[in-house]
Amino acid sequence: MNKDIIYIDTEDDITAIIGRIKASKDKIVALVPPKRTGVLQSAVNLRLLARIANNSNKHLVIVTNNKALIALSAVAKIPVAKTLQSKPEIAEIGALEVDDGEDIINGANLPVGELVKTTDRSSDEVTEEVIETINIDDEVPQSTTISSFKSSKISNPSKNAVKVPDFSRFRKKLFIGVFGVIVLIIFGVWATQFAPYATIVITAKTEMAPVSMALNLGGTAATDVSKNIVQTVIKQIKKDVSVDFTATGKQKLGDKATGTMTLSNADSSSAINVPAGSIFSQGSYDFVTANSVNVPGASVVGGKVIAGSVTTSVTAADVGAEYNLMPGAYLSSVDGVTAYGNQMAGGSSRQATVVTADDIQKASQALVDLSNDSVKQQLIKQFTNGEVIISSSFKADRAAVVSVPAVGAESTDGKAKLTSATTFSISAIAKSELETYLKYAIGKQINNAKTQRIYDDGVSKVVLSGYNTTDNGAATINIATTGQIGPNIDQAAIKKQVVGKRYGDIQSLLGGIDGVNNVDVKFSYFWANTVPNDINKIDIQFILQNA
Repeated sequence: MNKDIIYIDTEDDITAIIGRIKASKDKIVALVPPKRTGVLQSAVNLRLLARIANNSNKHLVIVTNNKALIALSAVAKIPVAKTLQSKPEIAEIGALEVDDGEDIINGANLPVGELVKTTDRSSDEVTEEVIETINIDDEVPQSTTISSFKSSKISNPSKNAVKVPDFSRFRKKLFIGVFGVIVLIIFGVWATQFAPYATIVITAKTEMAPVSMALNLGGTAATDVSKNIVQTVIKQIKKDVSVDFTATGKQKLGDKATGTMTLSNADSSSAINVPAGSIFSQGSYDFVTANSVNVPGASVVGGKVIAGSVTTSVTAADVGAEYNLMPGAYLSSVDGVTAYGNQMAGGSSRQATVVTADDIQKASQALVDLSNDSVKQQLIKQFTNGEVIISSSFKADRAAVVSVPAVGAESTDGKAKLTSATTFSISAIAKSELETYLKYAIGKQINNAKTQRIYDDGVSKVVLSGYNTTDNGAATINIATTGQIGPNIDQAAIKKQVVGKRYGDIQSLLGGIDGVNNVDVKFSYFWANTVPNDINKIDIQFILQNA
């Protein structure tokens, strides 16, 4: 439902306000007075406004926080709202509290005739309208009349004024009190039922149980404690490892001279075979045939011996320009065959730096001497489950080295590189496998399993040494550690026994167990003095003392 908001100015009189209320077209009319208006602080004026609104079928609401105006509105039965958005209510006030700092205008002191002066209408019209629309006698107490307001306590609120109770403040205090009680109850339930937990600290006397022996590392084979075999985990990294080295060999390199040679047979009528690789020399320069040829036999024509001949290719035995010989006769390594060589050409030579076998040997040792610490750390980082690493098992398996350039080949800049495809590996023992073996080894030192048990298997203090491999690939390792054996105390049974018990009762109960030196109970909060009934809120801790 819409509402009409009328803002009252300090200069507005009662007739102006009445006119605006009647002129409003909305059923709800909200009056918003200024802070120190005197028009609405008159009980008569407020009753007059209430009657006008009622006769006009309108609902009147005053928007104010002024306590005196709220009290007067309650007497006139006019609803009051603190803001335009809040719900209007008729204040339930049994007495009137007037602020000493507010100016109160008593409506009983304002005669009806004064209203006439504030309007443009004639005095008779205003008086007649006021008399017809106001009836104060039937709504005020019988002991109260217009004239009595002059001598009432409203006109002199400074003495014996009864303060109006502030119900909003009372509700606020009530809400805070109820909320505090609820919080206190919740805290009490939490503090007694949910928060407490207890830790039972048992100091037990234990015996040392040393373990020192050699283990066979089984690789992927399962752990077999009866045969001292422990399964191992191996991590590998494959990578090419190389070193640069300097070629130191010196060698004459170049091209060999080539040409043709005519071979003749003047001594035999039969053909003579000249195998491939036959040598023909001129001084200290040798030439070699590349193919096998047959030199035809000699014939007699007209009384003259005609030698059989054949031409074949030859190559100089070495490089060098000195083999570029002029045509001439050559000594033959084949009996009965003479040789005549044509012009030899194409021979050349130069002094070159080459890779020698000694260079390869030195580079191979340098390859072995390279530091592999970074590779080892990469392998160790691959173990992420708490494995016990056998550091001395780190090794590098290298394939055959490859030299670039190869042995005997020229290095144009004198540099060369030796590379080997290498597989790096390292072994470790899974913590669970090592625990299995240590518990077996320490368990053999327990005299009575019913009264003693293992408190510490020594896996956190184990020392590995003496890693060794055999020719067939088997590996062994020496392990050394010290475990602890003490009284057999069942933690689950203790939790059930101490449920709901006090400090002294727990000490008496557990202190009598053989091997227990001391019992202490730690509660979570200072107000707790008994162990919770929930075993999940009970923790058992052992402090071990060597015998």
